[in-house]
Amino acid sequence: MPNKDSIRKWPEGERPREKLLQSGAESLTDAELLAIILRVGNDGASAVDIGRSLIQKLGGLQGIDRAHTEEIMTTKGLGIAKTAQLKAAIEIGKRVRRLDALPTCFNSAEEIADYCYPKFEGKRDEQCIALYLDGQNNLLAERLISEGIPSQSVVYTRKVMAEALRLSASAIVVIHNHPSGIAKPSPQDEETTCKLKQAADLLEILLQDHIIIGRESYYSFSEHENILI
Repeated sequence: MPNKDSIRKWPEGERPREKLLQSGAESLTDAELLAIILRVGNDGASAVDIGRSLIQKLGGLQGIDRAHTEEIMTTKGLGIAKTAQLKAAIEIGKRVRRLDALPTCFNSAEEIADYCYPKFEGKRDEQCIALYLDGQNNLLAERLISEGIPSQSVVYTRKVMAEALRLSASAIVVIHNHPSGIAKPSPQDEETTCKLKQAADLLEILLQDHIIIGRESYYSFSEHENILI
């Protein structure tokens, strides 16, 4: 494939946009997909060159998702507008995944983990969300409980329980991510689970599970019969 020339000068079958229309988006490389979003290159580099450089620098599409906007803009040829286009396109893809995984009823920790993976994808900090369920495990609401630095996220028990009472929820599932990618509970995670269970028991609400989301795996306190039995 030509390198530094304008994409408009490439053979039609090699231009990313035409290639997408002829063969489908799945036929494009990551760099070619980025080139379509970026539209034009800069300073002798084609849009594909810039996309390829960005992938190498940040470690693929996931690295671009995780990177701060300032970090992306250090790549030659990328300013505020193109960086915003990249971030918006990636977010659209993540939201589509969330919609595909959106259930109305949860019957297992695995279903909840599958639902939550896209929510935590690319997050550099710990975040905690709570799912509020009715007596048939139908989802009533989802709430962001806390956001923290990569090594710490304080879960506010009072906030979790107050929202459960407001929604008249029968059960709660608390989920948080480990930015390290390792889905292993820490002593703090165990302490938090104990506090949540004590508060839920007092209010006669079921703490159904506390799930930790890693990069490609999860840990369920309920499945391990840990604390929640």
